[in-house]
Amino acid sequence: MNSSSEADDRHAPIFDPTAFRLAPPEAELIAKARRFGARVVAPRAAIHDRNATFPIENFRDMHAAGLLALCVPREDGGAGASFRTYCLAAAELGRFCGATALSWNMHVCSTLWTGALANDLAMTPQERAEHERRRASHYRRIVADGAIYSQPFSEGGAAAAGGVAFGTEARPVAGGYIVNGKKIFASLSGSADYYGVLCTERVGDGPASRRDTLYLAIPAKADGVKVTGEWDPLGMRATVSRTLIMADVFVPDDEMLMPRGVYFRAATSWPHMFLTLSPTYVGLAQAAYDFTIAYLRGEIRGVAPVKRRMYPTKQIAVAEMRVMLEQTKALWFQSVSEACANPTKEQVMRAYAAQFTVMENANAIAAKAIRTCGGQAMLKDLPLERIYRDSRCGSLMLPWTAELCLDRLGRECLYEPGEKDD
Repeated sequence: MNSSSEADDRHAPIFDPTAFRLAPPEAELIAKARRFGARVVAPRAAIHDRNATFPIENFRDMHAAGLLALCVPREDGGAGASFRTYCLAAAELGRFCGATALSWNMHVCSTLWTGALANDLAMTPQERAEHERRRASHYRRIVADGAIYSQPFSEGGAAAAGGVAFGTEARPVAGGYIVNGKKIFASLSGSADYYGVLCTERVGDGPASRRDTLYLAIPAKADGVKVTGEWDPLGMRATVSRTLIMADVFVPDDEMLMPRGVYFRAATSWPHMFLTLSPTYVGLAQAAYDFTIAYLRGEIRGVAPVKRRMYPTKQIAVAEMRVMLEQTKALWFQSVSEACANPTKEQVMRAYAAQFTVMENANAIAAKAIRTCGGQAMLKDLPLERIYRDSRCGSLMLPWTAELCLDRLGRECLYEPGEKDD
């Protein structure tokens, strides 16, 4: 592995700082993620994909590089990255290992949601003081100790899509909560130090409500926490997203990642918070295109340097890939740039369109890359086969699957608020 800065910088930025008008501090944080991906993450990607093992060493190295604290506020020892800066940095990481980037998202969101995003939310002075005191302790764990936070979301029903209350429940007791429930596709399961669990607070026997959602950090070593099941999926294998079981787990009050009721405010007033899975797939789309260019130019390491770029069919295919990639990047960049609290209807619709476009086009570009490069590209000792499998997973991921994006976008296009059919 060549660790020289020149080797780390041989990849051009996905989003050129000049073309996309990035300020120097933002561009440098993004470049840091790109260099880290090339130097540290890329050499390990194939073996973790092959064995479906979690790349814990990547996360230990992220701590040393300051990337675990990318979105921790500066006053708490982090880099204080914005929503957009994180998204662009995650795209750079995704081009080198989709599974690492997707897992990193689960960790970073615990700091992004409680940090920059929460700062935009309406809170009472008491809620604000409580939140800032509690989040500071979580940030100290990350900055000082390299603690890794996961964010298990799915339960196999409509809760992750925002349709109903979460089935995982928390009942108040003296000093905290007793949590019972199950999360499926729990990325980092067995490797995270804390699980940022979304659950429904239950008092009495009344109906469960999404308004009563709690966001709790559950220690991985707490009594009653268990990781179960096998993990042998088509793609994103190194996320190791096994099932998380919580049986009568006591969670102290100070492990609340947001005050009571604040998560619901976030979910309803900051919808772009659910767009953070997409950066990984922007990176995968770029990676598929980059591989194709290098392959046709005869520049893939370990492969005979045979040039295939002179054939018109290859040139047309590459042109089509480039057009699709540029369309995807432009729409997505616009959407992550305008993310904010209480966005307009147009901004929300653009976010749905961006999510759908990224998740569908990443796999379409990867599929065209395989067809353009030919049979050798399907070999597992080359990354394109892995990129294709990883990219196929994007359109399936809650809370904004491809189908849900189309459903919501179509409805928003045809109805104004309050309109109904007689």
